[in-house]
Amino acid sequence: MKEESKKTIIESLIKIYKDETIAYRALNLIEERFQKYEPRDIKEKWLTEKDSILITYGDSLQKKDSKGINVLHEFLNKYVGKAISTVHILPMYPYTSDDGFSVVDYKMIDSKLGTWEDVNNLAKDYDLMFDAVINHISKSSNWFQKFLALEEPYKGFFLVADPSEDYSQVVRPRALPLLTPFETKDGTKYVWTTFSDDQIDLNYNSIELLVEILDVLVTYSMNGAKFIRLDAIGYLWKELGTTCIHLPQTHEIVKLIRKVLDIYAPGTMIITETNVPHKENISYFGNGSDEAHLVYQFALPPLTMFTLLKGDATKLMGWLKSLEPYNSHTSFLNFLSSHDGIGIRPTEGILTDIERQFLVDTTLKHGGEVSFKDNGDGTKSPYELNINYQDALAGPEDSDEIRIRRFLAAQTILLSLKGMPGIYIHSLLGSRNDYYGKTTSGIPRRINREKLNVENLEAALNSDTNRRKIFDELIRMLTIRSKHSAFSPVASQEILELDFRVFAIIRKNEDTGEVIYVLINVSNEDITLELSNLRGRDLLSGITIQSKVTLKGLQPMWIHLEHEI
Repeated sequence: MKEESKKTIIESLIKIYKDETIAYRALNLIEERFQKYEPRDIKEKWLTEKDSILITYGDSLQKKDSKGINVLHEFLNKYVGKAISTVHILPMYPYTSDDGFSVVDYKMIDSKLGTWEDVNNLAKDYDLMFDAVINHISKSSNWFQKFLALEEPYKGFFLVADPSEDYSQVVRPRALPLLTPFETKDGTKYVWTTFSDDQIDLNYNSIELLVEILDVLVTYSMNGAKFIRLDAIGYLWKELGTTCIHLPQTHEIVKLIRKVLDIYAPGTMIITETNVPHKENISYFGNGSDEAHLVYQFALPPLTMFTLLKGDATKLMGWLKSLEPYNSHTSFLNFLSSHDGIGIRPTEGILTDIERQFLVDTTLKHGGEVSFKDNGDGTKSPYELNINYQDALAGPEDSDEIRIRRFLAAQTILLSLKGMPGIYIHSLLGSRNDYYGKTTSGIPRRINREKLNVENLEAALNSDTNRRKIFDELIRMLTIRSKHSAFSPVASQEILELDFRVFAIIRKNEDTGEVIYVLINVSNEDITLELSNLRGRDLLSGITIQSKVTLKGLQPMWIHLEHEI
């Protein structure tokens, strides 16, 4: 490792451990472990309008006697092609619970999904995002079993706690016990289990643990990960007497991860997953060049849902207007739906309690469920809405036409915003609530995690079905978007105030001069707008626009200007 690199790494280690002796021991361990890696000479490329992410499990598509990753790969090559640039495979490692998020072995691929060779083959056709579930690990993991036997260095890999202490300040994402007792070689010990008793929190006070995790992340990059998603990263560092979320050491560990990847796997981008209020979320940008390259735009899903249900874009537009511009080396991952539910906390300070309750009530009315978080004072509050996004936007009383148009209007908002769009596979495929999966598993999130037989799916996509209508239109819009530099993450975004029922922004690329007016009617009513200087062509319908724009109910437009105004 070069002296300059050593210097920058030791700076982070000293800030994390507050002890130079420990910091230099950690540096020596990192150098020793990483001798096996040959640093790659890759120039970092930033995102463009061609970049988009498909979010999927490795077995969301299934075929008898076939491995999940190969089934996914074949489907993407046949039906999606270059319309999407990147595939985010949710945890693809052996696991014991939480649909992959209780990992048994970070460096193995679940045999039901395939092999590292299959992953590497997928990486030849698509950029990949890997999940790094590094806040916790399965109780069945080799690491934890060796902890129970009190073997070195594993006995320091986990957080042993005194249950008589005061943990009331600790922020909890789930209403479950924080500490779980386990029988060890030396008797009963209580360990931290922030998410469940099968997800044992890792102890980053252990420099040996830190080095193991850094090695895992570099291994991911060497095996095709252009993006690495740091799952539940906000909870990484625990310190009694604090909230145990977003602590300075956590931010410094993210910085350290970026430094190590920049040395051994340049070009790898970090994305942080923190389902929290907006200001806390964007803190992981750091100074714009030292922490995450991307952060999830967690406020977007509930605000878009609220907008389409109310037929009123005021809240969404006001929030967008309040966002501080980010620099040319950071970006938001914009998304509406994922394997998780629709987070409620990110709307704090944006929606009122009554407005949030409206989302809760609507979710229940539309067949979904609501998950709660523990507030630490004996009370609970809504944490996320568990529902398929298409069903979130329309109830049983709505027609198929209204539901699909409302859903596509929402997706057009997603594809129009500054940032990189992430589309969940069940949104792309026009899926609905999976009541069978939710009911038989007892897991609310399974309502939006259906496993699809690929042969049945192909039959639906090759006939006149709602799935086909949604899939074809989303692929068409993604393809159009990829050809226009005004949708680049570095292109500017100006908020227009035209009508409370219209989502309206201007995207402009200063380098190319391309300008696109985005107008989306979020209501069921027809609306006419007078824009005297507007002349161009709607990329979605092909019609020419001159001064007057008439938007039918829930109609989106991408108006490409003939000249710059």
